[in-house]
Amino acid sequence: MTKFDIYKIKIHKSQNKKRIDQALTYHLEKFSRSSIKILLVNKNVKKSNKIINSPSLKVAEGEIYEVFVPKIVHSNDAPENIKLDIIHEDEDIIIVNKNPGMVMHPAPGNQNHTLVNALLYHAKNNLSDMNNKRPGIVHRIDKDTSGLIVVAKNNESHNFLAKQFKEHSITRKYYAIVWGVPQNQSIKGYIERNKINRKKMSLNKNGKGKYSETNLILKKIYNICSLVDCSIKTGRTHQIRLHLSSIKFPIIGDKKYGNNNIYKNKNDLKYLLIKNFPRQALHAYILGFLHPRTKKYVEYKTELPEDMSQLLQFLLKY
Repeated sequence: MTKFDIYKIKIHKSQNKKRIDQALTYHLEKFSRSSIKILLVNKNVKKSNKIINSPSLKVAEGEIYEVFVPKIVHSNDAPENIKLDIIHEDEDIIIVNKNPGMVMHPAPGNQNHTLVNALLYHAKNNLSDMNNKRPGIVHRIDKDTSGLIVVAKNNESHNFLAKQFKEHSITRKYYAIVWGVPQNQSIKGYIERNKINRKKMSLNKNGKGKYSETNLILKKIYNICSLVDCSIKTGRTHQIRLHLSSIKFPIIGDKKYGNNNIYKNKNDLKYLLIKNFPRQALHAYILGFLHPRTKKYVEYKTELPEDMSQLLQFLLKY
C-alpha cells in the first residue's frame, strides 16, 4: 500500500484567482510546477475531501487544499559501495560513465549491484524521487551498453531534464562497431513491441508505435566491420540496435538483434575475435543538454571504453 506525506495548504491572498498548479507551487517551494501538475493529474490533491485534478482550476484566498505526495520506498534499493566513473557532479546533476554489464536499477533478477544502488551510496540518498523506485534516474541505457548517463539530484532538475528528453532536444551520440561497411544515412521508422517476442522491438514504416530516427556516419573501416557514429533524434527502446539490424549492419556482440552469420569465412581470425566479443559494442560517448540551474547548454564526452578500443586495435593488428 502506498504511503503519503500530506501537506495542508491554505491559499495566500497573493495567490487569489491564480491557477491551482501555480498557487501550490508558491506554497510548496521544494516542488516544481511540473511536479504539482503530475500530482493533480494523478488525483493526489483534495479540497474538502473532494479530488481536484485540473491544473487550470482557479483558487481563492483562504481555501484549504490537501496535497498527498507518495513516499519514496526503496524496498530493494540498498546503498552499495560500488565504484562509479563520475565525469561531472554539482548540486543538481551527476554525469556517470556507466560500465558495460551494470543494470540501471533494481528489478526482478537484478535486485543488487545496480547503478541506483551505487548512486544511493555515493549521493547519500540525495537523489530525485520523481521516478518512485528509480531514484535519480531520468533516462536509461541497456545493461550491456556503456556510456554517459545524467542523474538528477533533486526533483526540479529531474523535471527540467525529463522535459528535454521528452522534446528530443538532448544531444546523444553513440559509437557502435558493426558488421560490414554501411553508408552514411538516416534511418527512420516506427518502433513497437515485437508481436512474437515481447522482449524485442520491431521497426515498421506503417506509423505503428513511436517514431524514431538515427543519423549514421561511417568513421573507420576495419575490413569485415566498421566503427560508426550514431546520432539519435529520438530515444526509443533498443533504437540504435534495431535500426542497425534493420539495414543489415547489426552491432557486434548484440545477442538480441545481431547476426554472426553475415561473414562467410568462419576460419578468419578477425571473425573469431569479433564473434566472441561478449556484449553489444555500443557506447554513449556524447551527452548534451540545458543545465537545470544555469539554463545554459553543457556537453559531456567520453572516449571508447577499453574493451571496444582493444577490439579495434586487434582488428588493425591482425
